[in-house]
Amino acid sequence: MPGILYIVATPIGHLGDLTYRAAQVLAAVNVIACEDTRQTAKLLQHYAIQTATTSLHEHNERQKLDFLLDRLTQGESIALVSDAGTPLISDPGFPLVREARLRGIPVVPLPGASALTSALFYFGGFLPAKTAARRRALEVLAPLDVTLVFYEAPHRIRETLADVAELLPHRPVVVARELTKLHEEFAAGAPAELAKTIIERGEITLLIGKADPSSIPALPADELKRNYQQLIAAGESPSVAAKHIAQRFGLTKREAYKLGL
Repeated sequence: MPGILYIVATPIGHLGDLTYRAAQVLAAVNVIACEDTRQTAKLLQHYAIQTATTSLHEHNERQKLDFLLDRLTQGESIALVSDAGTPLISDPGFPLVREARLRGIPVVPLPGASALTSALFYFGGFLPAKTAARRRALEVLAPLDVTLVFYEAPHRIRETLADVAELLPHRPVVVARELTKLHEEFAAGAPAELAKTIIERGEITLLIGKADPSSIPALPADELKRNYQQLIAAGESPSVAAKHIAQRFGLTKREAYKLGL
């Protein structure tokens, strides 16, 4: 049985801001993967935590990946921390988390301090309950090259995922349910697939990631233009129709312009 990869938020300044749960986890895991072991050592010393540490930073991330994944696969648990705040906001660790999930290794985030910036994600609260308004909101936000974060009611999550699948088909999605609670659960994947399998219960946080350019199929120009003409025939203005096509197929404004949309 694999171990657990904990994502542990650490203080951004005052050492007393570490949560009680975070201190427990740091003391209990087999090893702590740190952005800078010297910086983390100050925190561990403050709380008399003697867990072994290993470095994981942007210059050795690829080399350390197999080492850490092997330990997790063998049943050991690892805590991932950054120098300050919540890991992965602007720090190393994403490849480790991604590969852990792909291998079926549990990944458990621990909330805490974070110096968040709006350049990294957009938080939209609850999406509109009515379908037309919800779709308009998603269309407006589609051009933002950031992770989109929303709360969603369990009885609407399937409909919302279906809308995301149609309007933002190339963006990865994570449905986080009951965060930090007994039945905490994460479902990650393509929005169309999650719409078919998601369970409609619990308090839900929906994360819509940035599109991976390699996942966007290269569509023939004539097919894009047919879609464009259909929108024009439906009464959309040329500029609005071009905007819809660019959003739906992951094009930049420049690319849409070159295609004559």
